[in-house]
Amino acid sequence: MNFSSEKTADLLVTGISQLATPLGAGAKHGVRMSDLLVIEGAALAIADGRFLWVGRAADWSGEAAVTVDLGGRAVVPGLVDPHTHAVWAGDRLADFDARTSGGTYEEILAAGGGIRSTIRATAAASLDELVELARPRIGALIASGATVIEVKSGYGFSVAAELQMLEAIRSLARGEASPPTSQNRDVRHPTVRGRARIVPTLLIHVPPSDAAERASYVDGVIGELIPEAARRGIAAAVDVFVEREAFSAAEAERILTCAQQHGLAVKLHADQFHSVGGLELALRMGGLSVDHLEACTPAQYAAFAGAKTIATVLPGVSLHLGLPAAPGRALIDAGAAVAVGTDLNPGSSPLFSTSAALALAVRLNGLTAKEALVAGTVNAACALGIADAGRIEAGMPADFLVLEDRDWRSLVYTLGANPVRETWIGGVRIGGLKA
Repeated sequence: MNFSSEKTADLLVTGISQLATPLGAGAKHGVRMSDLLVIEGAALAIADGRFLWVGRAADWSGEAAVTVDLGGRAVVPGLVDPHTHAVWAGDRLADFDARTSGGTYEEILAAGGGIRSTIRATAAASLDELVELARPRIGALIASGATVIEVKSGYGFSVAAELQMLEAIRSLARGEASPPTSQNRDVRHPTVRGRARIVPTLLIHVPPSDAAERASYVDGVIGELIPEAARRGIAAAVDVFVEREAFSAAEAERILTCAQQHGLAVKLHADQFHSVGGLELALRMGGLSVDHLEACTPAQYAAFAGAKTIATVLPGVSLHLGLPAAPGRALIDAGAAVAVGTDLNPGSSPLFSTSAALALAVRLNGLTAKEALVAGTVNAACALGIADAGRIEAGMPADFLVLEDRDWRSLVYTLGANPVRETWIGGVRIGGLKA
């Protein structure tokens, strides 16, 4: 972890009781998800927004322009939230009330609720309205420790509405309230000092309710939506929801093949309620991730062993909807690389805390504390195709969290309070946090 350099650090961070981090690029599979470096009495040297040196404070022999003493608190890497739907309009409070009062999914849909109510509200909102609605949601995720956040479209339905959602995501990533004029097309947004990275994903979420329109809708996605999103450079990946009530594996394969032809990565929502071929498609196509997996069966676990596709579990859905949790423990035992996300959305996971998602993964999905930290950092970064996030190492962007407690395990132990005292991005302590 030590990095020899004659360069003076811009910042030396001391007073670190414990520093816990995964080591080395690439996803951690199976038993390797328990591999953490824990340094007692650590310090960090930062220059130009990156870690210059990491090690025991007693071993630091360089110079620094500024020193910050954390007063004996633990430090972990900035978290990566690999699955959110943070851009939407309207709310689903009536749905929540109906469901908790005994209403069925079909009854809620018949009354005008469900996901299509979010689609209507989102399509009716302006670009600026979508950006302003999403800002506090992104802010909550950052305050909970997220320094890299994936945000999906998927509530637009029409080509124009989906593209507007993606433009809103790009505006959020650049801190703007209107579409940018810059020609910068790097949609994975390398770290800007003091600004979270936001990774945009085009989600093909639900088909038309009229079966006769289904084929033409898929044709429009392939012939117009994906090519235009790729041309504008406003999506890093394409995701498809494969489920009995959504798209078939065959339809998804057509859509994702188009995405790959346009240079976009692929991933899937799959096996949430039923196992209908989505998981197998994700593995066959080399998807970045396959997300949900609540209906994944023991016969499927071994398929993840050695696969580059990340198994992303979403415990907020299990908590909110009362569904069986994805078999995180069994997947890890079978050799999978598991990640954890919030699935922040208005209908099935109103979870605004990335650190809380990790705490829930320990309790609901059977992960250990070490596995949860790996799942929420380096593995989550791999689920987004990002190599330079989720680790505290010399040369990496200086994204890290200062916890309230002396012990790093408080990150996943704490419930009902924010275990994160400070979020640092690119070596900058960002605003809106605790004094």
